[in-house]
Amino acid sequence: MSGRARLTLGSFAATLTAAGALLPLVRPATWIFTAAFLLAVQSGVGVLTRRVPLARSLTIAAQAVATLLALTFVFAREQALLWFLPGPQAFGRFAALFEAGADDIGKYAIPAPDTEGIRLMVVGGVLVIGLLVDTLAVTFRSAAPAGLPLLALYSVAAGLSEGGASWLWFLLAATGYLLLLLAESRDRLSQWGRVFGGAPRAGGRAPGAAKGGQALAPVRTGRRIGVVAMGVALVVPAVLPGLSGGLFGGPGEGPGESGKGGTISAVNPLVSLQENLRQPEDREVLRYRTNATDTSGMYVRLVALDQFDGTSWKSSVRPIQDVPKRLPTPDGLGRQVRTTEVTSNFVASTTYEQKWLPMPYPAVKVEIGGRWRYEPAGRMLVGDDKQNTRGARYTVTSLDVRPTGEQLAGAPSASAKLLSEYTKVPDSLPADVKSTALKVTRGARNDYERAVRLQDWFATDGGFRYDVEVESGTGVQAISRFLQQREGFCVHFSFSMAAMARSLGIPARVAVGFMPGTPQSDGTMSVGIRDAHAWPELYFEGAGWMRFEPTPTRGSTPDYTRPQTPSGSASGSAQPETSASAQPSAVPSTSDSCPPQARRLGECGPDEAAAGASSGGDGPNPLMVVLICLGVAVLLLLPLLPLLWRTRVRARRLGAPGRTAVDAAARTLAAWQEINDTAWDHGVRPDESRTPRKTAARIVRLGALDGEAANAVHRVARSVEQVLYAPHPRPGTGLVKEVALVRAGFQQVSGRRVRLRALLVPRSSVRVVWAASARWARLTAAWSSRRDEATARLTDALRRTSRKRAA
Repeated sequence: MSGRARLTLGSFAATLTAAGALLPLVRPATWIFTAAFLLAVQSGVGVLTRRVPLARSLTIAAQAVATLLALTFVFAREQALLWFLPGPQAFGRFAALFEAGADDIGKYAIPAPDTEGIRLMVVGGVLVIGLLVDTLAVTFRSAAPAGLPLLALYSVAAGLSEGGASWLWFLLAATGYLLLLLAESRDRLSQWGRVFGGAPRAGGRAPGAAKGGQALAPVRTGRRIGVVAMGVALVVPAVLPGLSGGLFGGPGEGPGESGKGGTISAVNPLVSLQENLRQPEDREVLRYRTNATDTSGMYVRLVALDQFDGTSWKSSVRPIQDVPKRLPTPDGLGRQVRTTEVTSNFVASTTYEQKWLPMPYPAVKVEIGGRWRYEPAGRMLVGDDKQNTRGARYTVTSLDVRPTGEQLAGAPSASAKLLSEYTKVPDSLPADVKSTALKVTRGARNDYERAVRLQDWFATDGGFRYDVEVESGTGVQAISRFLQQREGFCVHFSFSMAAMARSLGIPARVAVGFMPGTPQSDGTMSVGIRDAHAWPELYFEGAGWMRFEPTPTRGSTPDYTRPQTPSGSASGSAQPETSASAQPSAVPSTSDSCPPQARRLGECGPDEAAAGASSGGDGPNPLMVVLICLGVAVLLLLPLLPLLWRTRVRARRLGAPGRTAVDAAARTLAAWQEINDTAWDHGVRPDESRTPRKTAARIVRLGALDGEAANAVHRVARSVEQVLYAPHPRPGTGLVKEVALVRAGFQQVSGRRVRLRALLVPRSSVRVVWAASARWARLTAAWSSRRDEATARLTDALRRTSRKRAA
């Protein structure tokens, strides 16, 4: 195989492995097959044009034109001429698909569906990167700079996944790049002789190889540099304490270390909240059954954001610990406030993955399996060691806290430590935020009345409009713009009310989670992705952190913020009912009378994964399961390919005896070849310059064979001499037995390491590379011969035509 061919294969492999980082972003990931095929077409055109040869600029132009034609055939064949020639309508189709893809990217959460627009953008991006890599590495023979577009491709994938790109994709991308560098290095070093050859076919030592069959020093140095560079890239980020975590994760990336210590990092879960609210179809993420008498205020909380920098709200880095059997009493909650314990059984959908555990607030007991940790300040459970909510089943005992308005109005001041932490606002906060808060709460006598007035101003009195399509915005002026435009969704309302409450000296933070969900016919509650919500929590001494609802048309207003809230102790049952219908069940049943359309929307029964049903529902994509199984099978079989090839070759050589003398002679030579390869696999390099008799003596001597094994080698050697030199050849008999004796002899005298090497990575498997290289050389020679013949015929025809015209 020529150097350019190796570089082409290397650039193709490097681009495809780097594109693997995009696989988790789009589901299903069948687009990778389209990208691989079109990338192969692009590389093939480059191979053909470079053999003509053409100027470098013309080669790049030919590849670009071929890529455009291929994209036209795949995505716009109906608008193209002859299915692949693009015209105005085809380019209009491309523009429409790109616009639709951009809209889909802004609409869907990761993983996004494989719409035609998204597929065009992903495949087109991979082809652009592939063209850049091929141009740099093959056309201009400079593989090192080709790592820049590969890095750009991987960085885009890692950025879109918000840091969730698996280390496996990095390893694949890095391996592809190293293979490309190796191919270029081999091409450059091969100009000084054969340096990557295995054992020689003839002679004692391969050209360009060092004594003992070892690679030359530059090759060994290159291998070591590659290994060291890979090790540095993988290990160093993981062990440096100042970084947020290495490639394999670390204490700073979220859950922290297992055991008593660890921290939870400042990760903002609001990044995808607006995307969830914009989903065209609602899908169930949670199903729960509770014994609460009123579920309207049973918000399911994920995380509390308590750090405000003027631009956004984030969760502080705090220590986490093992989950206690019973959680501590909530901060600030006194005995005078009425509480009721509520028990709820939750089942998370298998399509819902979140590292925070959804729970009613405040939870006092959690029963769940897996690696979960507890963060006391926010009373949150966070997954450790990649633990998430997918398919989780758990039971939560929480408190239904019902203070009266009088109790909140008469709440004493919070501690100085809590005030300093939860009333902190940045100096960059626009002045109109506090001035608006003072204007809205003018005349209020205490923090409770101020909080209620802020809530009512946002929800009803201020003329605000709920609109999920409004961009959330960034920067310190985002709250000011929202207060002026007065339209937004829950993020705007919760952020603004919490910031305004802090500016008034009221401790505040933002909670993120889900609204209570929709009651189902079987008594369960179904929480969909569109129930995602954010709301402010304000602190009152004696009651703790209390929920407020400033977002209009969303959620429910708490009873303690309504004017009709009675004073004193509330009447009615304060304990949960003990009837059978109130007892929680981990697997709610589905009504048989549920209409199909309602069932698809999750309005009358749990999703299949949550309920444990065996039919229907949104189960795993069968095509994706098949592709994953095939991929795993390929990965498992790749290391075994040398073993499988060697076994097949041995079986072919020692197959059924031939019917003619010619077949018997060929079988004798094949058995002799098998003995030579067996010796090679065990460390005795072949030497084709010797006679069979001297070769047998050499194999016996270097292989330390004795007894029947040594005699078998000599017997087969004499049979080979009979076949090659005797006037009347007499093929050998019992060849299978002889080869078996030789193999057994090598197994007996070799160590365990040598035996494993001979079995799993036989040295003689290099013959595959030699055969492929020879076949490629024959094909290229035949192609060159035909091209020369065609050129000669064309030249001869032109000469005859010129002569006829002259005559």
